[in-house]
Amino acid sequence: MGKHYTALLLSLFFVFIQAQDQKKSFVVKFTDVTIVPDGLLDEAVWQTAEGPKDFQQYFPTDSILAIQQTEIKMVYSNTHLYVAIKGHAEGPNYNTRSLQRDFRGGGIDQISLVFDTFNDNTNAFLFGINPFGVRREALITGGGGEFGGFTTSWDVKWKGDAKIYDDYFTAEMAIPLTSFKFKEGETKWQFNSYRLDMQTNERSTYAKIPQNQPIFGLAFMADMIFERGLGKSRTPLAIIPYVNGIVARDYENNENLNNFKVGGDAKISVGNSLNLDLTLNPDFSTVEVDNFITNLTRFEVALPERRQFFVDNNDLFGDFGGGRDANPFFSRRIGIASDTAGNTIENRIIGGARLSGKINRNLRLGFLNIQTEEDAGNEIPSNNNMMLALQQKLFSRSNLGFFFINRQAIAASDFLPEDEEYNRVIGLDYNLASADNSWNGKFYAHKSFQPDDSEGNYSTGFNIGKNTRYVNAFVDLVYIDEDFNSDLGFIPRKDIFKMANIVQGNYWPKKGKINRFQAEVFSVVTWRPSLDFLYSDYFFNASVGANFETLEEVGLGFQKRFVYLTSEFEPTGADGAVPLPANTGYHFNSVAVSFESDERKLFNFRTEANYGAFFNGKSLSMAGRFSLRFQPKVELGLNVRYDHINLPQPYADNDIWLISPRATITFSKSIFWSTLVQYSNQRDNLGINSRLQWRFAPLSDLFLVYNDNYFVNTFMPRSRSINLKLTYWLNI
Repeated sequence: MGKHYTALLLSLFFVFIQAQDQKKSFVVKFTDVTIVPDGLLDEAVWQTAEGPKDFQQYFPTDSILAIQQTEIKMVYSNTHLYVAIKGHAEGPNYNTRSLQRDFRGGGIDQISLVFDTFNDNTNAFLFGINPFGVRREALITGGGGEFGGFTTSWDVKWKGDAKIYDDYFTAEMAIPLTSFKFKEGETKWQFNSYRLDMQTNERSTYAKIPQNQPIFGLAFMADMIFERGLGKSRTPLAIIPYVNGIVARDYENNENLNNFKVGGDAKISVGNSLNLDLTLNPDFSTVEVDNFITNLTRFEVALPERRQFFVDNNDLFGDFGGGRDANPFFSRRIGIASDTAGNTIENRIIGGARLSGKINRNLRLGFLNIQTEEDAGNEIPSNNNMMLALQQKLFSRSNLGFFFINRQAIAASDFLPEDEEYNRVIGLDYNLASADNSWNGKFYAHKSFQPDDSEGNYSTGFNIGKNTRYVNAFVDLVYIDEDFNSDLGFIPRKDIFKMANIVQGNYWPKKGKINRFQAEVFSVVTWRPSLDFLYSDYFFNASVGANFETLEEVGLGFQKRFVYLTSEFEPTGADGAVPLPANTGYHFNSVAVSFESDERKLFNFRTEANYGAFFNGKSLSMAGRFSLRFQPKVELGLNVRYDHINLPQPYADNDIWLISPRATITFSKSIFWSTLVQYSNQRDNLGINSRLQWRFAPLSDLFLVYNDNYFVNTFMPRSRSINLKLTYWLNI
């Protein structure tokens, strides 16, 4: 009998364990009712609706149910998905940065709903709201993992609002089914939701996610089952015209640049799963200005794409190759060029088309074609910029991608050398992602072609990483031929063979105020193949850190570097400075320390400092980010960086400052004012960007933008402009 009881107990134990690991699911019922999303949850349909509940804690632990639970209910009609949310809390004291749409970041109360409409655990739509009724939407790509994307600049029309009560808040969403892409007749999507509750300092998710994985990772999802199959849902034609009046002056060249522009975009749905974006004479003058950076390296630094036309399905085009070393397509290259003096200037886009999305459940298509204008005065030809991309899903979450890029000069002008008439790149990428996201990796092989130059010109790479609760490891190998060239890509260095390694250990204390101890060793070694594999660069970093349950973070690191200069380099940026000589190697070490405060506080900050050798001298770098909120309407920020470089005679010393105060005021959920001042003596520029925005209708705006730039040393004006721009999103 004892053996039978033992067998019975073991059977019950395994059944229990299996039940614990079963994938969560819920049913979404169909309704004919039209729900007004006012946040009150007073419609009778919510009494019988089903949805996610029993949220799992993600932080500070991932082993218990959430303390402050969240209840979600959903129903759908022929046109809309309706969502009701009730989030329990300690009280009504919620955190927000502002009332402006598309919030992002920690330290604020929010809830986000993630919909994987093609059940591929790779791409998803996100819709979020906070207790103040501020909304956001985002695209998640690449599985949401370490190499994935999270794009809040994607916009669609939907409605939602929230109400605050003593110990909970409620919210309602009405999301048009046309906001999603899905297969007609589909009966199941994958779903997850995550919530940040700042009063309890808790983060929770519906489907359980381990703490070593991103909270929006798509490897961990539940099933969202529709009561009946979804019908045909074609997004209406969206036309987004604009008019823009510009009063501008270039003081350097003593030119007036007044202008009046008319143009627009169109968004056309092709079936349930493809988007066709068209643009004619686009204008990006009201896009948020780029942040200045201090660059003490020899190489170009990539800045993020902010232009709406390039956002949707951007991973299809921009995620080929290695993002840091060998990205063959970087959309910011389109619309900019170099003048005869080597300065970066705008190159007007005449128009373009972009088709992207799913052909079927496993195959994605991306096609882009954009024409830029000739600028004979600056010897810039008119170029046709084209890219074709295909991505086939393999296994559980991996995929195989192919692309072809062609930059072709049209009616090549006399000033254009023959070897620059075109640039073509072809490539193949395999992206690995295991079902539980514990393995990630990539292999790619790319080749470029120029006139009379088709031999060699390869860019190849291989990387693989293992992510567990206690140990993360990653290795990356990159080879870029000296003649490889992608005019539409981001390739900061060529003629390199590089090997990078990361090993990171995590310890999760069961008691005390520290949530995680972390130790990491990171190294990068670079050789120059064309110089008999010259040992060119070495970087080694060993660091330790701690993350506290109260969200403070502290870190300490040691860096060891070697740089062999094959050409002269002047790192200080001082006028008339003597450059460091070529064919010389430099060994230098430094130490770094950092601290980040509790981002839930109305005043929070991050500081870091680095001191040590720098080439043949010394350097001290200090940086700080400070934020003060008068919520929900005002946020003040200040970024400061100071670099002191001290090199021996006859080389230069320099003090490099970058100071960036920012103020954001949201008068309401439709009127916003932001001002950014950026001072950089390395750029010899003081820039002021002030933007007033009135969102008078959904995704329709009136902008008034003031830009002013001055030389730092003389405080003389460089350029000044005032823009008045009107955009209107019209669905037909």
